[in-house]
Formats: sequence, C-alpha cells, structure tokens
Amino acid sequence: LHAPLGDAADGLRRLAGGDTPHEAAVTSRRAAGPEVAAEVDRLPTEGVRPGSEHLDTLPTGALVARLLEGQAAAPAAVGRSAEPLARAADAVGAAIRGGGRLVYTGAGTSGRLAMQDAAELPPTFGIDPARAVALLAGGAGAAGAAVEGAEDDDAAGRADVAAAGVGPDDVVVGVAASGRTPYVLGALAAARERGAVTVAVVNALGSPVAALADIPIELATGPEVLSGSTRLAAGTAQKIALNTLTTAAMVRAGATYGPWMVGVRGTNEKLRRRAERIVQDAAGVDVTTARAALAAADGEVATALVALLAGVDGSEARRRLASAGSVRAAVAGAGVGQVPA
Repeated sequence: LHAPLGDAADGLRRLAGGDTPHEAAVTSRRAAGPEVAAEVDRLPTEGVRPGSEHLDTLPTGALVARLLEGQAAAPAAVGRSAEPLARAADAVGAAIRGGGRLVYTGAGTSGRLAMQDAAELPPTFGIDPARAVALLAGGAGAAGAAVEGAEDDDAAGRADVAAAGVGPDDVVVGVAASGRTPYVLGALAAARERGAVTVAVVNALGSPVAALADIPIELATGPEVLSGSTRLAAGTAQKIALNTLTTAAMVRAGATYGPWMVGVRGTNEKLRRRAERIVQDAAGVDVTTARAALAAADGEVATALVALLAGVDGSEARRRLASAGSVRAAVAGAGVGQVPA
C-alpha cells in the first residue's frame, strides 16, 4: 500500500484533468459505436456453442463434461494450422540462431499466455532472457490482473514496439483471439515498418490482425461453451500452438539434441538430475561419468555432450559448439565416433 497523495478534492481534480499515472498508457473505455458493436458481434468467439443454452441448469458432472467437450476442439484447430506453424517456427529459429529475438505482443488471456511462453524459454533451452520477450497491453502489471481498456490502445502497441527496439533481425508474434485487438494491430504495424517478420496467432478467419502478418496462424475454434470466454477453447488452442511454435523453433536453433533439451540449467535438484540423465542417455555413459563431464563443463549439458561424444576437453567442445551451432553439428564436424541418428 502507498501513502495517499492529497485529499479527495485533489483526487477529483487529477481525474478531471486526465493526468493520472496510467492515463498515457491506457485509453479510457468508451461505449462501442454501431460499427464496432457489429464487428464484435460477428466474431465467432462471441457466439453461443450449440447445446450450451441451458449451461447453468446442468448437473456438475454434465457441466464439466460439456466444458471438456468444448475445449476438445482445440487440438484439431491447431492441427489444421500445421503448415503456417512450421513456417513460423523456421522464422523464429533462424532469428534466434542469427542473434535476433522472439517478441510476443498481446492483451488479456492471449497476452498472458504469450508472456508465460516467453518466460519458459530461457530455463528450458538456455537462451538469454532478452532474446524472448513479451509486450503486454497495460504493461507488466497486466500479467497478474486485468487492465481494462489497455487492449484498445493501438498507439501503445506501436510505442511498446519502438521502446523494445524491434528491428529486421526479430520476429514479432501477435496473439489475439478476436483477431482485431487494437494494441496488437498497432504493434504488428510498427513491427512491419521496422522490418521485422510478423506472425499472427488468432482464433478467427480473415481477421485484421492476420492480414497484417507475414505468417497468419488461424486457429478456428468457433463459439465457446461459455460465450465470449476465450480462455477456454481459444486459449487452449493458443497454448498448444505457442508450445509447438517455440519448441520447434528451438530445435531449429540448435537448442536440442535428439529428444533432449541440451540448454537446460541445473538451478534446482530436479533440473540437476535432469541434466545428469540427459548426459547419461545421450552419450550412453554411467552416472559417475556424466557427473564428471558436467563438472568439467561447468554444468553445461551441451558442452559435456560434445566433450564425451567427440572425445575433447571442455574448451574445445565450447569452441566447436560456437562454430557449429548445435551438439549434432559440433560432433559430426569432429569426425570422431558415431553420432546417434
């Protein structure tokens, strides 16, 4: 809690003057005009899924079954978007490998899912946190609480992209269930102007956000069981799509070896054991050898693997990794041993 500034009269004067701290970043909510209302009403996510008209009268067991049935549409919707997901993964992988960044932008549930995905990449794949960032309508505070009206500010989306220094080396992914979120539209427009590759992840076909993207990913999940609640099927589909997109991108960027995440950081007991197990399984050695290799590599899984598979010391393993870009390429280039397929 903060100490109050002035009295009630001071507060009224500040509100009337429009100089509250959040005013520059958040556009005040206004009643939707006829055109906006019609546009929103046409969104598939605002419709009613057939069979949900009496949702509140269902016994709890049937209610849960109905909600699960509705979200079961998500995997199929993502599956229909496999081709653009692959193109987006190639673009993000190339950006990460070339020194660029993945920059997410979104609002509400979509933005929070994007922020979560960005936050998980550094500990999973060992990349610098600055290489996977999320721009959320309403700022960082919107990660844990709704900031009403923030998504309607396209100028804030543009400003956030400019402040992040987005450029041609980056890939900007806009996530918006409706496909019309002004904040995301502003962010993608600014990203295009700055030469970045743009990707859209939306839950509506033929949307304005998709039209702005070099690679549109349209996850047509249809009406929700709870009309308009896009944290259900739409959000589930987005989560699957983002998981797929960034995992495939990190594979393309050289952050894996076979099914193993070789950039994992041993920051707790579970992850330290995971690192040991990865070295054991990937190099075919016992736990004592794996631990010794990790110790010699300062805990770096990729370095330990190259050292074991290529028969070199840690410094040479790091040199080969830096040159080749992946464990497999570093070992193959050494001409030593047989690299598992």
